[in-house]
Amino acid sequence: MVKGIAHYEVGQQVDTHLLIKASTKGIASNGKAFLTLILQDQTGEIEAKLWDASQDDEVTYSSQTIVKVIGDIHHYRGRNQLKLRNIRPVQEDDNVKIADFLETAPVAKEDMHKKITQYIFEMKNSNIQRITRYLLKKYGTDFLEYPAATKNHHEFISGLAYHVVSMLDLAKAVSTLYPSLNKDLLYSGIILHDLGKVIELSGPIGTTYTVEGNLIGHISIIVNEIGKAAEHLEIEGEEVIVLQHLVLSHHGKAEWGSPKPPMIKEAEILHYIDNLDAKMNMLDRALEHVKPGEFSERIFPLDNRSFYKPAFLK
Repeated sequence: MVKGIAHYEVGQQVDTHLLIKASTKGIASNGKAFLTLILQDQTGEIEAKLWDASQDDEVTYSSQTIVKVIGDIHHYRGRNQLKLRNIRPVQEDDNVKIADFLETAPVAKEDMHKKITQYIFEMKNSNIQRITRYLLKKYGTDFLEYPAATKNHHEFISGLAYHVVSMLDLAKAVSTLYPSLNKDLLYSGIILHDLGKVIELSGPIGTTYTVEGNLIGHISIIVNEIGKAAEHLEIEGEEVIVLQHLVLSHHGKAEWGSPKPPMIKEAEILHYIDNLDAKMNMLDRALEHVKPGEFSERIFPLDNRSFYKPAFLK
């Protein structure tokens, strides 16, 4: 089996095919152009620099291009980096395709869809249930394909649905401990909170922000969609405003992107569950390839901290 990029250690040589996830041009202190390449396979990604890059190189080594690379793994500012010795575009006889390099959720789309549908079926409030079902049906195909982000957490194919399913299971457990929580509100808020990302983001492969994503953002997008769904379904009532509030407040604070802080109990819990699942995903992926007794690479969204895997956890 071919060794994945996440399994290489400092000092080891890499000789493999990788997919360019992102390519960004920069200018070095000597005035020459270079490319920062984020290279990926199904196990993870790594950064590499292509120095003295020409205009032809910018085209040749653009995003979503498969390349053959030879280089060495070294450590730079708390993270592994690939020092390139040779790079070339893919050739016909290399016998590789883009799908070979894409990470996907560990649960099948069909299974996730069934589970989410069951959570909607359990809702007792008809207004909340109808709005949730309507929007999931409207955007269901993309919802099951899209990542939850471009980086940091659940940034893989079907990551958005996987994030939601994990949050729903967390919510079910939390609701058992705190039965005063309204499960209809909590479940619906979880299903809808990031649904706007199917408009905010460009798609499951080579994910970037769309014009709507940059100018409006997923929170405002789905808040508007909830309003339009209620109007289409001829639903009037406090449930509409409360659902919109859960979406508006799920980031928790204005500095984290929330137009409003949580002011409903279920909104507060939604924020915690969202934050918990995102951070656990970051930690699990960062520690997956760390040996017991060693530290992970620095995780930028977690205050740029490195995390230790205790030696007895073998």
